[in-house]
Amino acid sequence: MNSDDEILAIARAGFLDEARDMLSQFEESLLTMEEDPQDQEAINCAFRAAHTIKGTAGLFGFDAVVSFTHEVESALDDLREGALQIDGSFMGLLLQGRDQMERLLAEIGQPDPDPEVATLSLDIGASLRSLPRRGAAAARPDADTPRGAAAEADAAAPGGTWHISLRLGEDALRNALDPLSFVRYLDRLGTVSGVRTLLERVPSLEQLDPEGSYIGFEIRLDSTASRDDIEQVFWFLQEDSDLVVLAPDASPADHEALLHRRATTEAEREALLAHWQVLAGPQQAPFIERRNAEERDRRIEEPERRKGPRERRGSDETRFIRVRADKLDHLIDLIGELVIASSGAQLVAQQEQSPRFSEAALRIHDLVQEARDGALGLRMVPIGETFSRFQRVVRDVSQQLDKDVDLQITGGDTELDKSMVETIADPLMHLVRNSMDHGLEPREERLAAGKSEQGRLALHAYHESGSIIIEVSDDGRGLDRDRILAKAVERQLVPEGQELSDEEVYLLIFQPGFSTAAQVTNLSGRGVGMDVVKRNVESMRGQIKVASQPGRGATMQIRLPLTLAIIDGFLTSVGGVSYVLPLEIVAECIEMPQECARSTPAVTGCFDLRGEVVPYIDLRLCFGHAGPRPARQSLIIVRTATTRLGLLVDRLHGEYQTVIKPLGDIFRQLEGIAGSTILGSGEVALILDVAALEKRQSRARMSAPALPHSSSSPVH
Repeated sequence: MNSDDEILAIARAGFLDEARDMLSQFEESLLTMEEDPQDQEAINCAFRAAHTIKGTAGLFGFDAVVSFTHEVESALDDLREGALQIDGSFMGLLLQGRDQMERLLAEIGQPDPDPEVATLSLDIGASLRSLPRRGAAAARPDADTPRGAAAEADAAAPGGTWHISLRLGEDALRNALDPLSFVRYLDRLGTVSGVRTLLERVPSLEQLDPEGSYIGFEIRLDSTASRDDIEQVFWFLQEDSDLVVLAPDASPADHEALLHRRATTEAEREALLAHWQVLAGPQQAPFIERRNAEERDRRIEEPERRKGPRERRGSDETRFIRVRADKLDHLIDLIGELVIASSGAQLVAQQEQSPRFSEAALRIHDLVQEARDGALGLRMVPIGETFSRFQRVVRDVSQQLDKDVDLQITGGDTELDKSMVETIADPLMHLVRNSMDHGLEPREERLAAGKSEQGRLALHAYHESGSIIIEVSDDGRGLDRDRILAKAVERQLVPEGQELSDEEVYLLIFQPGFSTAAQVTNLSGRGVGMDVVKRNVESMRGQIKVASQPGRGATMQIRLPLTLAIIDGFLTSVGGVSYVLPLEIVAECIEMPQECARSTPAVTGCFDLRGEVVPYIDLRLCFGHAGPRPARQSLIIVRTATTRLGLLVDRLHGEYQTVIKPLGDIFRQLEGIAGSTILGSGEVALILDVAALEKRQSRARMSAPALPHSSSSPVH
């Protein structure tokens, strides 16, 4: 791939990223319009999003996107002008249009476009044009090409030669704007019959900023397009340019004002007039002839100058650049290796017993930790974008179920790792759909229970103790504890007569294939969703909890770590093997209780922690470590989704920055191991999967409920 192709590929990828952002904004605006048809800002926002997609797609020559998006944009324009009214059918077509734009964008770069997608574009476009309009828009002819490229009836757009005067701001190129692409796009609105490039502002080579922009353009455009259509071509440049558009019927006074706006000295005016003389169209010739006939030294009162380019954003305002995800991932990997190297340097400093070396190693450690936090912060994104997707889901599913549902979103600015945002979307989708199908009652049932006809579904996110908490709650009927337990006993998931807490019973709904639905629907009832939710959450070292009140609703709470790449860990060892726990789940460390020191040790058991019965797992037996036990052992108390759990270990080594590395395929089936890391000494440490260990302890307890100190065979 040559450099031009590579640049084009990067630009195309940037366009697709921006188009996806615009689609999200477009959909959000449509849903706001549906709730409040009088919200003009939402209508304008939807129009701007569609226009942005159309305009940028036109710059890259994606004609299928341009042609279809123009249909949607025209319908929104008629809505702004009052020719269309918001109703169910219109909103349905606009949402279909949004989905079609996404399909067309997905086809970019494909060698063989799907003919069914092209047919669907024509069908939706025809449906949008066939909507009943009132007023002048009702007489608008069908159009398959962007406005201005077809001969549309527009009384406000006199046909003829337009004069466009463009001066670029110095930051235009620095802000990734290619001025020539906008000039070339004018050919879609008519014929560019002349262009003059002004180079007077280009400084000497010594003063030239290679990222600066110094040129201007004087353009002659033959077109029947309207002023708005022409000005909207340069919409992206509005903060980085000074644009003046003179209509074909512009008066000599208009040209005079433009001349004095562009040129402040007589020499500058003469130079600009020379450019205009080359470009001169029919409407400019009389003005230029008159100017040439007048005396050059005549003093002309300069009219008040229209405001120039908008002031650039203040230096204290945040500016953004796009960074490729693979480059960011590579940076995180390098930071991880730096963390390992820093730990190795500290270990050598301790062995050498050199105060100066130790001080230098500690300073490096502090800087590495700052770099780690900064690099991980680059991957943090607000979860609000993921939450906003569910507005459309709730709308469509509520119509399918004939339920009135109010979606409430809070904490959308809460940030978490981008890779986790992408992974958590599907589990949240399952929870939202399940709450709407099983949790929220039909209208009649809600009214009979004394509730409002409209159900409430809430998405909430916040930080707590170094973790991200995401909650999905509803005010529906809640979970039926007895029914869940009876189903679990029937499927032999729980022994009959087993005493379980409410939380333990509710977690049974995450068992594979578990469902209490009386009938299977298109949305749920097959029991193939909730187990996927739990598996995906646990794959991110997360936990899920359930709370419910009969008749008042249920809440699903997901707790996730802040990041998946580098964590603060707690280092321990058992039988000469090092193990790491995520530091945020460690509650406390205590000396081995008397209940654990028995003549016949067991893998699992329980002990008394200040009056509370807490289960524990002996990691030496669990992982089959041979050899004698040390004289003193310790118990690490960790927090789980439902309770607390003790882990019996040989030695405690304290806090340790942990770079998570995946296990090889041959080791991925090991129960209780989530990954590995490399210590400063070069040795490998294993990262414990506490959720899997808790399952192990729970299975042992359920299989022998009468024996609180039951034994179990080690894991191999």
